[in-house]
Amino acid sequence: PITEILGSPELFINMGSTINLTCVVQYAPEPPPNIAWSQNSQVINFDSPRGGISLVTEKGVVTTSRLLIQKADQGDSGLYTCTPSNADSASVRVHILNGEHPAAMHHGHGTLTARLSHAALLLSLLVFLLVLRPPT
Repeated sequence: PITEILGSPELFINMGSTINLTCVVQYAPEPPPNIAWSQNSQVINFDSPRGGISLVTEKGVVTTSRLLIQKADQGDSGLYTCTPSNADSASVRVHILNGEHPAAMHHGHGTLTARLSHAALLLSLLVFLLVLRPPT
């Protein structure tokens, strides 16, 4: 089985926004009976006084477990791990931003920058192919 958290290895979330972590388990012989979530190695308590934490799990050929944390604050920063009972775990590091820009994005290592680079590369390739296409 393969377990991944979409957007990993790092996510940058604005303070006050909703954190949406989606764990995907594929190629398991059967859907995992249980998927546990932890933050900094502590099992997440869905009944904590903080409130605003929910979990939606859909089991099937591909199983998804979506952890939603409303009104993100600095205490929500850290390493989140999704651990299916029948597959390896996956983790993502969440950074909560308070109006600042993450340094990783300024230096080209952020996911937004990577997506824009891929889009520019694909566009360049498309233009190149159209220019070199033989006339019909």
